[in-house]
Amino acid sequence: MSKSGQASPPGDDKLKDDDVAAIDRLKNTYQDLRSELARIIVGQDAVIEQLAISLFARGHSLLMGVPGLAKTLLVSRLAETLSLSFSRIQFTPDLMPMDITGTEILQDDGTGKRSFEFSRGPVFANIVLADEINRAPAKTQAAMLEAMQERRVTIAGTSHQLEPPFFVLATQNPIEQEGTYPLPEAQLDRFMFMIGVTYPSRDEEISIAKTTTGSDIPTLKPILDGPQVLEFQNLVRRMPVPDHIFQFAVDLVRRTRPESEEAPEWIKPLVGWGAGPRAVQYLILGARARAALNGSYMVRQEDVKAVAEPVLRHRVIKTFTAESAGVTSREVIARLIDELSSEL
Repeated sequence: MSKSGQASPPGDDKLKDDDVAAIDRLKNTYQDLRSELARIIVGQDAVIEQLAISLFARGHSLLMGVPGLAKTLLVSRLAETLSLSFSRIQFTPDLMPMDITGTEILQDDGTGKRSFEFSRGPVFANIVLADEINRAPAKTQAAMLEAMQERRVTIAGTSHQLEPPFFVLATQNPIEQEGTYPLPEAQLDRFMFMIGVTYPSRDEEISIAKTTTGSDIPTLKPILDGPQVLEFQNLVRRMPVPDHIFQFAVDLVRRTRPESEEAPEWIKPLVGWGAGPRAVQYLILGARARAALNGSYMVRQEDVKAVAEPVLRHRVIKTFTAESAGVTSREVIARLIDELSSEL
């Protein structure tokens, strides 16, 4: 039975003994991963948690932050601790789709016989950093997002599968928009999370100065490999979710839609478009991953609340009225959560 007294779906209300032990291993592994990253990455605890959640939930993330906040360093070191292949793609206005996916090259086998051979592009890696994804034109963005959605690329009519686990982290600079190609909302919706990377605190900035200006840079040890990541991703999908958690996630998303009957009156002049059904899926998957990482054996409402902002931030489209009044998506989401929680 769920906390609301309603029956949960068959097979979704309890874990097997093997899964309980696996959750304990995942919690310990996650703590080891954080400790290892802390040898180089100072602060950014919330960012690391959200990256781990999206990784184990099989989602992709968009990191939003000004230059110099160690976004690239964090992603590359995360790949190092996971013993996964890493590729960085610097998006520029002249970047072509084949520069990402690869292309067919005419090869001579030495006997005079020629044939086309596929040369893989940088997208063929376990963790791909798409740096400043909004600097490339729409056609190149679409090629990247097709790989994210289908986890394969098609060249000359032949499909090439991307080896799992496959995890895309894209970055955008919020303060420099001149000469960029902003991602349309339909493409933004492909990202599970929009993760805000903020400035460090004063103490953290002092630690950064001390640890990054010396002669020795620590080499991180691998904590997980690819098969183990896949095993934990499957475990996350088996995390029990009570019925009232599904209802909470659906009610929260439906209230972001100004045309919905459930939407409060105050949201209608502030939000032009609300989140779609994919937001509900990512709220549940993110809550499942967070619960598992924290060693919980069942998803709780606090897990949904913790992932609500990165899931909904880029899916709640504000109106000009909200923009002119300085109202942020984060404020809208926080108010919706507070009101919905108070009604329960």
